[in-house]
Amino acid sequence: MPRAVLTGAAGFIGSHLCRRLLDDGWQVVAIDNVLTGRLENIEELFGDDRFVFRRYDVTNDLSIEGSVDAVLHFASPASPRDYLELPLETLEVGSTGTKVTLELAREKGARFLLASTSEVYGDPLVSPQSEQYWGNVNPTGPRGVYDEAKRFAEALVMAYQRVHGLDVKIARIFNTYGPRLRIDDGRAVPNFLVQAIEGRPITVYGDGSQTRSFSYVDDTVRGLCALLASNWVGPMNIGNPEEHTVLALAELAIQVAGSKSELVFEALPVDDPKVRRPAIDLARAELGWEPEVGLDEGIERTYAWMATALGYEPTSEIKSVGTT
Repeated sequence: MPRAVLTGAAGFIGSHLCRRLLDDGWQVVAIDNVLTGRLENIEELFGDDRFVFRRYDVTNDLSIEGSVDAVLHFASPASPRDYLELPLETLEVGSTGTKVTLELAREKGARFLLASTSEVYGDPLVSPQSEQYWGNVNPTGPRGVYDEAKRFAEALVMAYQRVHGLDVKIARIFNTYGPRLRIDDGRAVPNFLVQAIEGRPITVYGDGSQTRSFSYVDDTVRGLCALLASNWVGPMNIGNPEEHTVLALAELAIQVAGSKSELVFEALPVDDPKVRRPAIDLARAELGWEPEVGLDEGIERTYAWMATALGYEPTSEIKSVGTT
């Protein structure tokens, strides 16, 4: 039975990845300091004897007894709200935390998967963004703490590959959404759905013409597992190439929730990307992977979960879609 160490295990994507690894026959050592993660995301797994949880900060030295086949480094604040409130912690887990987990992989002879981000492309000047694009990042702007933490982490991962021959994979994850997103996460999908469910005005930054590409969490996790199992070395985009305006997403949230919320417009945050769309030719060719869940279906599933989490009864039409 293969054994994985997963940092950031109580986070949104990390918790779904824990479940998928267990379903695929892995033992999982789950690590999280619960700074932005939530134990309730993984509490269903505590009864599984193949699952071990350690509350721990991976910017400290990390020791794991026994064999390890894969190290997956997902620990980091990920939403703008979190990394703007925790800039030093974000930089530290991207630098020191990445080095600590790479050293563990080197010690154990394990393959290594880094959760990177589409934010390494910054406010891109080309679209779609391929893995060969170097990005357009403001290193000293407020978002730079996350962008540069991940860019440094990628550089460190590839240095370990060149110096030590480590088997490394880098997943550049594009906007992912679904059940278990924190209600106060601060990103567009939870913001719009919570405001629509509660009948509050929906806040759109700018005129809403900026675009994003939204990947349902099941698709993202499936892509991550395919990348982990592959022979690919280096970065790969994992995301949905369907591009949508932020305004269209807000209108979809109102429609799905059956809400009477009105739209209100506020100034764009500093360095907010104008476009974001992955080129996934590499993932298609190397992994045979591409997203399967469209935005309408994914938002319906996420709405049903969020409505329940907020104490509301989802509409009968949506309940049939499912919440997992």
